[in-house]
Amino acid sequence: MTRLQAGTELDGFCVGACLHAGGMAHIYDVRYADQRPAPFPMVMKVPRMTAGDGAENIVGFEVEHQILQVLQGRHVPRFVAAGDLTHLPYLVMEHVPGDTLQHVLDTYTEQGTRPDAHHIAQLGAAVARAAHSLHQQNTCHLDLKPANVLMHPDGHAVLLDFGLSCHAHYPDLLAEEMRKAVGSPAWIAPEQVVGVRGDPRSDIFAIGVMLYELATGELPFGNPATDGGMRQRLWMDPTPPRRLRPDIPAWLQEVVLRCLAPVAAQRYPSAAHVAFDLEHPDQVQVTARGEQVMGTSWFTHVKRWVRAAGMHYAPSPLPSQQIEEVPILMVAVPHHEASDATLYALRQAVARSLGLRPGARLAVVTVISPNQTSSTESASSETSVHRQYLSMLRQWAQPLNLEGHTTAYHVLEASDVAKALVRYAQGNQVSMIVMGAATHGLQMQRFVTTVPIQVAMEAPCTVILVKPTVPFSALAAVPEQPT
Repeated sequence: MTRLQAGTELDGFCVGACLHAGGMAHIYDVRYADQRPAPFPMVMKVPRMTAGDGAENIVGFEVEHQILQVLQGRHVPRFVAAGDLTHLPYLVMEHVPGDTLQHVLDTYTEQGTRPDAHHIAQLGAAVARAAHSLHQQNTCHLDLKPANVLMHPDGHAVLLDFGLSCHAHYPDLLAEEMRKAVGSPAWIAPEQVVGVRGDPRSDIFAIGVMLYELATGELPFGNPATDGGMRQRLWMDPTPPRRLRPDIPAWLQEVVLRCLAPVAAQRYPSAAHVAFDLEHPDQVQVTARGEQVMGTSWFTHVKRWVRAAGMHYAPSPLPSQQIEEVPILMVAVPHHEASDATLYALRQAVARSLGLRPGARLAVVTVISPNQTSSTESASSETSVHRQYLSMLRQWAQPLNLEGHTTAYHVLEASDVAKALVRYAQGNQVSMIVMGAATHGLQMQRFVTTVPIQVAMEAPCTVILVKPTVPFSALAAVPEQPT
């Protein structure tokens, strides 16, 4: 089929200029033919169907048609309409403003520079948040690459092109390709090479490839053209980024190389965990992986090669189920007017929650008033006060068995405690909040909304309110912790 001409009317749409001509589809500006205003700018995507184009273009269209209709949120274009295969296949969707991540990479390359660690983390966290939103909807993108990531002007990422994607609740139209690598060679995950589809950690691997390219200007595994070239990532590690660019901080290399682990189970358990580390570099636990500048030994590669020889297709769990098993758990620890009984009950509740969720991340948070810090007195400076409360949080968490759990500690300054906790939960993809329930002033609570109740009403996740295990009448006898 030839390219559509500007002015062509099709099913109530008027086709405008061709905005992009890719290997699998053409993208056109489009508006309603009857001149009625659209709720947002729109584009029409038409798959290429010339004699030289493969059947995967049509299969990709069907997959995207199937998936785009059910996805929600700001990280995907809004679906408008679709044409049928018998007449003309097309998809009309929202035209999202912004530049692709590929454009960002190309700009740095043309300038002969690389983004600094802060900008790399900013971009990577935005992509990870978008991927996590997809995984929560039981969809794996499976073709994440810079050209398929649009950076919105407000900073969030929008994912494009779902032709190779997999939705756990819909038929996988690429199932017949299961035992072959389906994806873009430079970004495809090791398990995809052997036909495993539907594991959200495959998208985490692709995020690692993008972070590596942002940091070094190179692709970690090159751009192989053969199945054998792609299979090498099942046992090979890339050159450590710090060897190519010594100014890369160890925490960033730790994140990048963890994303690129050959075995999915050794990567981050969810994209939300990736975003968390990129947005809180001071909380990243740097291991030898983050410090190394030499490559992995040949003996390790040989052992991996032997193991990889037996890898074969295996079904993946539901993405949403998989990420729920390794949530980000937040505990709000009060720093004043909290009894030992309350602090103990909080710790017990957290221990039980972590015990049921191996690998879950714990965020220990407290909120202080801005009035507690001073810009003139060194003893009450922001640094001193924050260090004091961080020490308190670490002391509170010390009795917990945190082996296998990444832990972060945060002191937030805010006059509205409830709103600060809710904002933190929203901004860090928290799955569960554990906090103390108000156990005094029960009559007053009928007229005034307490912090725990306000958090429970506004939080975007599960909230567990914990009462001390001792009776209310005995609370007064429990000695208060010094403030």
